[in-house]
Amino acid sequence: MSLIDTARVRSAMVIGGGISGPVTAAALQRAGIATRVYEAYPGPAHSIGSNLALAPNGVAALDVIGVGDAIRAIAAPFSAQSAAIGAKHVDLPRLAGVEPLRLVDRPDLHRVLHEHAVAQGVEIEYGRRLIGVDERADGVTARFADGSTATADVLIGADGIHSATRSLIDPQAPGPTYLRMLGFGSYTTCDLELPPESMTFAFGHRAYYLYGSMPDGRVMWGANLPHDRKLSLTEARAIPAERWLEILRETYAQDNPGAELARRTRPEDLEVVGGLYIMPRVPNWSRGRMVLTGDAVHAPSNSSGQGASLAIESGIELARCLRDIGDPAAAFAAYEALRRPRVEAVAARVARTNSTKAAGPIARRMMSAVMPVMFRMMNPEKVFGAEQRFRIDWDAPVRPARVSA
Repeated sequence: MSLIDTARVRSAMVIGGGISGPVTAAALQRAGIATRVYEAYPGPAHSIGSNLALAPNGVAALDVIGVGDAIRAIAAPFSAQSAAIGAKHVDLPRLAGVEPLRLVDRPDLHRVLHEHAVAQGVEIEYGRRLIGVDERADGVTARFADGSTATADVLIGADGIHSATRSLIDPQAPGPTYLRMLGFGSYTTCDLELPPESMTFAFGHRAYYLYGSMPDGRVMWGANLPHDRKLSLTEARAIPAERWLEILRETYAQDNPGAELARRTRPEDLEVVGGLYIMPRVPNWSRGRMVLTGDAVHAPSNSSGQGASLAIESGIELARCLRDIGDPAAAFAAYEALRRPRVEAVAARVARTNSTKAAGPIARRMMSAVMPVMFRMMNPEKVFGAEQRFRIDWDAPVRPARVSA
């Protein structure tokens, strides 16, 4: 007997309550599929994480579920971007006709997305860490570490880069690749005279960092600290912020304005993001009545500027597929056909970027000579057009994917 019953999908459970989870749940509710979110944390993660970028396509996707303007209200626009190696600064060409990149504090984004999902009728249960599943012809049951269970027509893993759902779908699935860097973020005040709405990507003597001007006069900055030993977020945060600041100040001591940014940052303002990872190609996005979305299946380098935006898009596209295709397996195949080419194209674009973030002296000299010419010759439409102009047509029907013979 097939594990798949072709009756219409009427209920879904989403594992993970970060960014992708509430977006996917709100889209499913809009599609007429009753949805509940199960989050491993004991409560909302509204105080966890630094800021992140939302690309124009990501904000446009949020418009589909009716929360785009709420995010625009709390996200700072960055209309001008530049790259710097030492004293050399190069303005990056901007794609015409799209709204600017926006920077939002992750806790604020979590809060708005959670509140919106709940307002759409989504129920969220906390303290539910997934440990197993039981599949049947007419549904799937999730088993949680606290002994509780939940059943729905389909189970959606939106549980991040260290996804438990991914391992349940495919025990041989690859895990995330550690980039040998730790992430840090902060806001500070200093005497930098920065143009409004400007962000600079700086390749320092020993490490990469970025900084930008905030509307309230503060300076945002983020560091990618080379670190061979992989640390969990808990391990990284167990090290006092004062010690991390000592390391950051030493790392960026030769950089301008990196040295000043590190020096002026207070321990209480330093956000430890933890290890930076990417997801390699995941062979199996789904199995039976289970499917992956967001960082659980595609997490590009943070250099892409598209991680959160792609996760948002995928959750909404998955909801469209489940809305229009009654057989979960066929819906999941259509979803993968829609999303895999797009997310893998973004991953390919930034595949070499991370190697430049900790470039040595010789590589930095080469970059210093080549980078200005490269960026001046860049065609932004060719490089970013397909990514940033992408829009989801919610009302367009989704057809089953063609299966090659």
